[in-house]
Amino acid sequence: MPRLMEHAEPNHVERPLTASARDRVTGVDVRIDRVGSGRPVVFLNGLLGLNEHWFPVLPTLSRRSECLLIEPPLLEMKGDGCSVLGVVSLIGNLMRSLLDGPAVVVGNSLGGHVGLRLALQHPELIRGLVLIGSSGLFERTLESAQHSPSRDWLSQKIGGLFHDPARIPPGMVDRAYAELSKRTAARALVRLGKSAKNDHLGEELPKVRHPVALVWGRQDNVTPPEVCEQFGQLIPNTRTWWIDRCGHAPQIERPDEVASSIGEFLDLLDAGSFPLPARFSGVG
Repeated sequence: MPRLMEHAEPNHVERPLTASARDRVTGVDVRIDRVGSGRPVVFLNGLLGLNEHWFPVLPTLSRRSECLLIEPPLLEMKGDGCSVLGVVSLIGNLMRSLLDGPAVVVGNSLGGHVGLRLALQHPELIRGLVLIGSSGLFERTLESAQHSPSRDWLSQKIGGLFHDPARIPPGMVDRAYAELSKRTAARALVRLGKSAKNDHLGEELPKVRHPVALVWGRQDNVTPPEVCEQFGQLIPNTRTWWIDRCGHAPQIERPDEVASSIGEFLDLLDAGSFPLPARFSGVG
């Protein structure tokens, strides 16, 4: 593991330790943030997500868990690596390198999709899953970004991720516009979006044997509530936490509720309360 460096954050958030790790297979540099101690919880982002977006969730969770945030350069991925399976391979390699045992994986959007694939292909790495607006069944993607997206177009699309546009992090639109002005990044975004859409997990979800928490914004327009309900029907062992007045990025809009939901899920795991009785499965 590389030398860890302090990463300055707002005073109300315990500062993670930040490092860069190079994946031995793909050769890409990955940002990693770590904080806390205890059984590990791994956080995975969506396509435009950053590790910073999880920081407000960490203060409570880091008191009981080692929180490991993994941010690969998704928009720099190339070749076979620029796919759901490519990201799964990268994350799996890093988890084996950085952890001594299985972890709870928390994934938003594409990150949830990657978590599901890890559970199916590398079950030994997973203790449980928290899916937040996960792709894998249906997701409204940004495929039209392939034609040099304008700032106004991106502002509209990013605004659609939130129930309350006032919750959009400062600079998020500018950062996305600067990144996607690079043709290679726009192509990677489109390619990853298509890969997620083509990797439909409907027939495979009944094979997931891990406990799964579904944490979902009731106003999610990207992966609407009916998608959450379908996950609950197809995965054998789930419980759902609904978050009101919230869109596709609850960790940004409603971090306290997200932290509380994850904490309750960890309590159930620690108490051995999974598998849940059938009458509770998939019920908020």
